[in-house]
Amino acid sequence: MTVRGDLREPARRHPDLVIGRDELLSAAREQLARGGSVLLHGPAGIGKSTALRALASEYGTADRTVLRCSATESESHLPFLALADLLGLVVDEVYDKLPAAQRTALESALTGRGESTLQRDGLALRLAVLSALRALAAQGPVLVVADDLQWLDPASAELLGFAARRLGDTPVQLLCAVRTEGQEYDRHLSASPPDTLAVRLGALSRAQVSSLLDHRGYTGLPRSTVRDIHRTSGGNPFFALELGRALAENPTPPRPGEPLPVPTSLRALVLNRLDMLSVEARRTLLVASVGARPTLALLHAAGRENAEAETAQAAELGLLATEPEGPAVRFAHPLISAALYAEAPAQDRRAAHAALSTAASDPIERARHLALATTGTDPEAAARLAEAAATARDRGAPSVAASLGLLAARHTPADGEPGPDERRLEAAEDAITAGEVDLARDIARDVLTRAAEPADRVRAWMVVIEAAGQALGEVDTVYPQALADAGDDPGLLALVHYQLAWRGLVVEGDFAIGREEAAHAAELAARAGDRRTELLALAFQATTETLMGHPDAPATIKRALKEPQLPDVACHHNGAGATRYRWLIMSDQLPEARSTVNALLREARRRGMVESEVHFVRLLAETELRSGHCGRALDLARESMRLARDSGIGEVPSAVLASLTEASGGDVERALTLGREAVELAERAGDQMYISRGLTAVGHAQLVAGDAEGAVRSLRRVRDLENGLGITDPARGRWHGDLAEALVRIGETDEAQQLLDVAREHAQRLGREGVLAVLDRAEALVRAARGEHEAAVAQLRSAQDRLAKLGYGLEEARAAFALASLRPRRPGPSSYDEAARLFRRCRALPWVRQVEAAAVASPVEPIAPAAASEGLEGLAAMERQVAALVMEGATNREIAARLFISVKTVEATLTRVYRKLGIRSRVDIVRLAAARRAK
Repeated sequence: MTVRGDLREPARRHPDLVIGRDELLSAAREQLARGGSVLLHGPAGIGKSTALRALASEYGTADRTVLRCSATESESHLPFLALADLLGLVVDEVYDKLPAAQRTALESALTGRGESTLQRDGLALRLAVLSALRALAAQGPVLVVADDLQWLDPASAELLGFAARRLGDTPVQLLCAVRTEGQEYDRHLSASPPDTLAVRLGALSRAQVSSLLDHRGYTGLPRSTVRDIHRTSGGNPFFALELGRALAENPTPPRPGEPLPVPTSLRALVLNRLDMLSVEARRTLLVASVGARPTLALLHAAGRENAEAETAQAAELGLLATEPEGPAVRFAHPLISAALYAEAPAQDRRAAHAALSTAASDPIERARHLALATTGTDPEAAARLAEAAATARDRGAPSVAASLGLLAARHTPADGEPGPDERRLEAAEDAITAGEVDLARDIARDVLTRAAEPADRVRAWMVVIEAAGQALGEVDTVYPQALADAGDDPGLLALVHYQLAWRGLVVEGDFAIGREEAAHAAELAARAGDRRTELLALAFQATTETLMGHPDAPATIKRALKEPQLPDVACHHNGAGATRYRWLIMSDQLPEARSTVNALLREARRRGMVESEVHFVRLLAETELRSGHCGRALDLARESMRLARDSGIGEVPSAVLASLTEASGGDVERALTLGREAVELAERAGDQMYISRGLTAVGHAQLVAGDAEGAVRSLRRVRDLENGLGITDPARGRWHGDLAEALVRIGETDEAQQLLDVAREHAQRLGREGVLAVLDRAEALVRAARGEHEAAVAQLRSAQDRLAKLGYGLEEARAAFALASLRPRRPGPSSYDEAARLFRRCRALPWVRQVEAAAVASPVEPIAPAAASEGLEGLAAMERQVAALVMEGATNREIAARLFISVKTVEATLTRVYRKLGIRSRVDIVRLAAARRAK
């Protein structure tokens, strides 16, 4: 690659670009690959230069001349500077190819000799630039990379635009970046070819900002802090990184309720405009900066009598943007508000908070401002803050409640009642509810460093365990310490034994241990009068009994649902409502399951219960998937994944469900990636239950992808894991039909039948009608492989009818597909058409593609099964099927599509067939078929 100009970059991918930009820039890549030009635009700090360098490194190949320039504001007054950067090093290569007048004009402009100007040498200079680019392009493609077009000197911009508009089919591409506000980029297109693609770079999401901070080494930031960085930066990557750097360099983190520290590098972006404000206008803006929803009326109530004129002055300077529909006051960018607050003296900040502590109409906001205006301990302020935290909790804002609770603790005297640590722990529990587990864990660890009261210590240990999520193995040393602190107190012991129930399930991988601990916790809680822990323990006991197929499960569910119920437990993700949902969906009651989980989701959202919301969105997705609404399920599963990754809660379960929905209604490769990611995360956390669930998703995706051997490996592991866990109810994971089908595809019909017999016994005992119908579908495939064609067809028809009545749309379609593969094709509409119709109704696109492939691969008039298999008695079932299809003239690819196996499997199977029949090639199989027909 020939690199010219003042900006030289190594040919490598820029890791920052990968974070949140690859999808956005895919169109730019396609445009460049087609030979077109691209203009990147967006506000300052949004990542245009990073994207520009990355694209340039990708497309600046060895056979391409790359001309670069990067303008700056301080040099924008120097004429022809950008032109010199672009052409100064290559002019000698093309000098002799230019007419004399053009050579003279160009040399004068590039060297400064002769005082060339556009007015004097206009046409000759314009033509010289165009000719120079054409001459370079004659030697090979040219890429012009220009950053910060807004600072390009006017003369260079005019010359570049003149040439760009006249390049035509000349292999010269422009890759440019320009700073813009809003969508105003049209005038910059004048310096680009007519067909240039304009790509606007927008704000990053919170998850993308988090990834960017981690990539730059600002790791370990609490999610609440990342949320504040995202809000303050407005999703601008440069601003976010500067805020992250300031936090990393600041030994004292901001106190609860206070804005983030704003580094000098960012303050400088707005302070020059702030300095143009009058003193009174600046004070008015400071009050607005601390208000939650500042309005002109609020500013008046806070004593800012000239708020209209002072905010108008700020708006003229670009600091404020007044909402057109009302008197609301909004900063042009959140960073302006943060910089204003950071620059203000401490006494001015307290004065602004004090003004709003009486002016604000909302009691929560008034209490927060009172706390930030007060120094030292103050029982009255602490009490008001505690009341405000309770109000926020009732409103479904646990994150706000946590922040207010910490403020209350800070202003609570050491001998107060309740004490400061008790209020801190309540704040930690609110943080858990809000999904801010990092904050909760930090609060609990802080309390444990000094707390002596057993109740406070056990409560803190419970927060530490809750904050660990599924990685309970990482806090294994906590349980004996918590038991020791609990002593003989039944209420405290109930809390610990409830967590030991989860440990038994997740760490020990033993449902029986989990059930026993949960029952003990429920008994202790009832003795202590702790209804909340009793209800949660009963719900856990009922869940384990349901999955174990235990006969006491219905009775335990009734106990868990018995009055009195507690509202926050009723919609808890581990509460009786969730247990009842699981019972309903395992009992084939899909409409009731849907209405139940919808009600739970609404209440969890109303209460701001983040983990419960993630959980119930996932359960709703599962319900829609079982019902055959694959498109809806896919949307919900993706929403659950976004919520999980944003909050750091439930990532493994959400990845499992997303994998299952992708395999059914989206992209099979993505399904495999998500499933394997879930298995890896579960293995890292030592979560046996979700290792099993993740492998179930992987095995299903492998089956859909045609990898029968891989599906068998994965699902055999699931079988072994669930046997070890003590799970006997086949409705829990519903993987048995997939494993049996995969076993049939690789010729292991005996193992498939044994698996089906065991699963059928449990399903009949528990009354799992949906599972029984799926087992019938799989057993029909076993019978077909054994040559029992008519019995297989009859069993499939019966299974399809039962699945349709139960509302399992996707399983109904799969039964129709299996039926189509057993029935001979006739001219006109076929069974494949019916299967395709059912899959399309479900929006099960991967399955639709399978049906279409099978229909193409299936001959219209196949050899009768008996004739096809004559003489093949010594072969295994899969070997007979492959050999029979070869006799029909099918290619290896067609056989793979027909039998839903990989081409590699077909080849391996044929090798075994050749060996057993004593032949050498597929031609010998065809000859064998012809000889049999001749007889």
